[in-house]
Amino acid sequence: MGGISIWQLLIILLIVILVFGAKKIRGLGGDVGAAIKNFKQAVKEGGEEDGEDSPKSDTKTGEVIEGEVTAKKKQKA
Repeated sequence: MGGISIWQLLIILLIVILVFGAKKIRGLGGDVGAAIKNFKQAVKEGGEEDGEDSPKSDTKTGEVIEGEVTAKKKQKA
């Protein structure tokens, strides 16, 4: 009583195939798979970078972070 049966899922799948077509669904599946692969690779690369020394630092320690000044301070007249 409250759940979705296998027959209801098959009917929904049939409607989706009729609306979008099998080629678009296949292409969408490939795109989702590529996106997941790229996400996993980015997470893996991000984990490797955390172990290395990076120019970013914690602001609580008072360390100087190398960078470029993007705004000028106002001078007093």
